[in-house]
Amino acid sequence: MAAKLTDAQATRQAQRLASVRPELRQAYASALLRWLQNPALARLGRPIVTEGYRSAAEQDALYAQGRTKPGRIVTYKQGGASKHNRQPAEALDVAFMLSNGQVSWSAELLRRFAQLMKQANPAIRWGGDWPQFRDRPHFEL
Repeated sequence: MAAKLTDAQATRQAQRLASVRPELRQAYASALLRWLQNPALARLGRPIVTEGYRSAAEQDALYAQGRTKPGRIVTYKQGGASKHNRQPAEALDVAFMLSNGQVSWSAELLRRFAQLMKQANPAIRWGGDWPQFRDRPHFEL
């Protein structure tokens, strides 16, 4: 059985989804429903949206990571250049909440979820398909 969201987590999910374009929101809702209705997938974890819209300043802070700030590089886009920076956002990031409450960015889980996202809307591009920088949590229009 998939992890249950607390009321606060459910509210954050709704806010993040409200910040993205309707067709992206609809594709996510369709993929999520198909995931949760499949007992074998639901046991693996629950897809959650970790990011929808983010400001150019937030994007610049992420861009600095692995360059001028500690950590690994997580983006190659500076503020204003990411599809996350548009309003409504044309991108969202996904992770998985596990039954023990931990969050996972498992490449295999993201690959499986990407199949459902692309089936829900063929216009969806998955960052895991990119040849140079694989951004598996990332889905965009």
